[in-house]
Amino acid sequence: MQGVRVLEVAQFTFVPAAGAILADWGADVIKVEHPVRGDTQRGFINMGGFQLDPNRHPLIEHPNRGKRSVGIDVSTPGGQEVLYEIAKTADVFLTNYLPAQRQKNKFDVEHIRAVNPNIIYARGSAYGDKGSERDTGGFDGTAFWTRSGVGHALTPEAINGALSQGIPAFGDSIGGMNIAGGISAALFHRERTGETAEIDVSLLSTAWWAAGASVTQGMETGETMRSLMPDDVTSVNPFMANYRTSDGGTINLCIVSPTGYIRDAFEHLGLPELADDPRFSDVLPLIENATEGVELIAKAIGSKPFEYWRQHLKTMKGQWAPFQSLVDLNTDEQAIANDMVVEVEAADGGQPFRVVRGPVQFNHEPLETTRAPQASEHTEIVLMELGMDWDRIEELKDSGAIA
Repeated sequence: MQGVRVLEVAQFTFVPAAGAILADWGADVIKVEHPVRGDTQRGFINMGGFQLDPNRHPLIEHPNRGKRSVGIDVSTPGGQEVLYEIAKTADVFLTNYLPAQRQKNKFDVEHIRAVNPNIIYARGSAYGDKGSERDTGGFDGTAFWTRSGVGHALTPEAINGALSQGIPAFGDSIGGMNIAGGISAALFHRERTGETAEIDVSLLSTAWWAAGASVTQGMETGETMRSLMPDDVTSVNPFMANYRTSDGGTINLCIVSPTGYIRDAFEHLGLPELADDPRFSDVLPLIENATEGVELIAKAIGSKPFEYWRQHLKTMKGQWAPFQSLVDLNTDEQAIANDMVVEVEAADGGQPFRVVRGPVQFNHEPLETTRAPQASEHTEIVLMELGMDWDRIEELKDSGAIA
């Protein structure tokens, strides 16, 4: 994306996450923030029950690393003029403001295209840019988790309630990747044809794409899938279930197609005799006797601690995984080997801040990025690059149009 400029007028995580991915890929992403308060998310002091340090802020660093911040009050005529000056030099305009705000502050598609007809205009929304609710705002907790059915599917019916999302900005980050992919396709299309495009991605559509196979099944049958309680193992395949270890850990076996794996799996589980037992030695009897198989495997795995199985099963041919926390992944050898964590300079000058790299790698090269900008950190630099003289910049500052 080197040589591509993205002008981002957006807040929170969903759409800014798309800007972060494009910045990771080399684009010059200019983030417009309010001259006084910045991105509203900068003021968040709590995330999932944890107090946040404003100088080491995950909800700012994750979706804003690698960008430059310019403070512009887009509600003022002077601020709108500055916005248009930057838009003239941009390839992409990226926003998650609602239609009414886009119209009121004159940065809807017709306003931006008036100064740059070739710009790609990308919108992120809760429920889409068509229909009666295009003016309705929302977050991933409402649109991605609750309304979409994802939260319902992941909530076991037996708890007689609803699970909360549990991971802030979960759908936002997935949706941001979708927007980045759409922008990439639009840039490719413009390069090939000279035609520009408008891009729309919603949190609702992101959730339905993520759950697409289950949604399709539901449309076919009218029935919905639900997660099970931990002790409700109803699998017809004993090699597809969660099993508790002696010290309370969990090992997930996920050998979807056991053919060719049965003997090796039983040997690794310390049950070599079952590979020759006619109840379990082939796929059909294994399925027919799944309940007994589950009981025997549960007893075997339950006899030893989590770390034993985590090491011992590394040579098993079939698929499995240790049930880990998000913190556990930070020390996972495979995650580290694949450069899944990136260190950036910390805004407070302390220890480097670690952020998650985007999921796409190019040529096995580790990502290089920078910290998220301070609010309005690059205003003067960006405007001077546009050729704006210092007297004009001072005039705009004095009027409150920029910071």
